[in-house]
Amino acid sequence: MNLTTQYLQRSRALLDTIDAQTEAIQQAAQWFSQTILAGRMVHLFGSGHSRIMVEEMWPRYGSFPGFNPIVELSLSFHNLVVGANGQRQAMFLENVPGLASRILRNYALSAQDSALVISSSGSNVVPIEMAELFQQAGVKVVALVTRQHAEKSISKRADGKKLTDFADLILDTGAPVGDAMLTIPGLDTLVAPGSTLGGVVLVNCIKAEVARLLTEAGQPPRVLSAANVVGAERAVTLFEGAYDEHAHRLAKLYQHVGIPSYVSEQRTLPISPNV
Repeated sequence: MNLTTQYLQRSRALLDTIDAQTEAIQQAAQWFSQTILAGRMVHLFGSGHSRIMVEEMWPRYGSFPGFNPIVELSLSFHNLVVGANGQRQAMFLENVPGLASRILRNYALSAQDSALVISSSGSNVVPIEMAELFQQAGVKVVALVTRQHAEKSISKRADGKKLTDFADLILDTGAPVGDAMLTIPGLDTLVAPGSTLGGVVLVNCIKAEVARLLTEAGQPPRVLSAANVVGAERAVTLFEGAYDEHAHRLAKLYQHVGIPSYVSEQRTLPISPNV
């Protein structure tokens, strides 16, 4: 059997693992839709390659506002690999205690919010602390991990706790320990990881279920759609409307954050649509 066929077979097994989590996916969608219907946001966080799942959720074609992608460049911009902004620094920073609290200091959280925290190993400090801080604020936390890999991983946190210890719901990408899925004769290390594939499928399943719930509640989402599907004029309207809605939701996270000022207490006057 060639390697391509082997990878495809193992990928189908990931889909089976995800299919078995339908009830958990629907629960996550229920929490997320409640947050969005309340005018709040679902916070998305992942460091390293977990950023991929954050950006897959929003903003991209087939997605809609209601999600707050928290992407820290210091933890995920490492495509130079070495030198300034390299991978070594990113891997170091994602295990610095206290960084999560500095990130979340930028937002006024609410118990109406919910969160999706992604970490394949579930053992790095920053995503663990993010989930912990979300829970302390009364925010429901969905953790997306690779269960087998996370169970075998050693937490970088001093008390040994992992992301799954601060999750109200756990989703599993289905990838194996170590993530890579293929053995090549003569090579003593595995290649071709699976967690990203499993993670992307999971977030899109959640996205679809949330869209259904919003539509059933009478608030169909503004979905970013291609012009060659919905027409050029409607595509522009959807994009502009979706981005504006994102701004309006985000404003609520900033308006009353931290130390009050006369600006935060000031009644907002309506703005002319022609401005």
